[in-house]
Amino acid sequence: MVRSGQVAQFGFSNPDRGKLGLEALDLAALRRRLTAETLTKVHRTDFHQLFLVTSGTGGTMVDFVDHPCSPGTLLHVSPGRVLRLPSGELEASVVLFTPAFPASAPSAFGPVRRSVPRAEMAVFTRAAQDLRQEYRRNLLTNEPVDLLRVLLGAFLLRVARLPTGDDPARLDPRFERFQHELERSFATTRNAAEYAARIGYSPRSLNRICLAATGQSAKALIDARVALEAKRLLVHTDLSSAAIGHRLGFSEATNFTKFFIRETGTSPGAFRE
Repeated sequence: MVRSGQVAQFGFSNPDRGKLGLEALDLAALRRRLTAETLTKVHRTDFHQLFLVTSGTGGTMVDFVDHPCSPGTLLHVSPGRVLRLPSGELEASVVLFTPAFPASAPSAFGPVRRSVPRAEMAVFTRAAQDLRQEYRRNLLTNEPVDLLRVLLGAFLLRVARLPTGDDPARLDPRFERFQHELERSFATTRNAAEYAARIGYSPRSLNRICLAATGQSAKALIDARVALEAKRLLVHTDLSSAAIGHRLGFSEATNFTKFFIRETGTSPGAFRE
């Protein structure tokens, strides 16, 4: 369980070159510059984090889901998600970057954890090394960052084409439109019919799209997103349960509590403890 007050908020800050929106390093170097308290805290950032595990085993937690890590594990933690840094005896390449740095930002809706096939591991490892080498060169020369952007873009393209095990329907652009609208509006409406109207479909059509992509109805996905944000706020802030409910569109604290218990099986207070 993640207790209230144990989530640290971090904005992007490059310690090597303040205005550069990317940093490439290894996990050992990242651990050395963080305090023991920070290493154990769950944190939430406004930037992307990529971890490519190259040796050893361990684990991490992203948005309250535990993920095992071993050679070939590739983690992508997008802005806003909560993360506990990978722990255990493992080595990993790390790339941190702002949403504005790449020419084309990766989707915020992709899977957190992917597996790099053994046959491609050498290619991914080399790509991460090239990115880190160019990053270090740029620190010394202060040259334009064009090549850094190209190398990061190529790495992200390799990540995007890794197998995910998802049903092809999950890649439906109509479902992605719903995801974007949900991300914009989950705190203001939980009405599936409103989402359908905003993206130009009937409620029945939206349900079919969501069921094909995830096996869940539009309403179930909306409620799950609200519950996830409630969890994040419960552990990330000291806001009262009533205040969190109000922020998420509940006019009465009791309605929020009933909703949270229905979605998670526990009360907001018990989850926070």
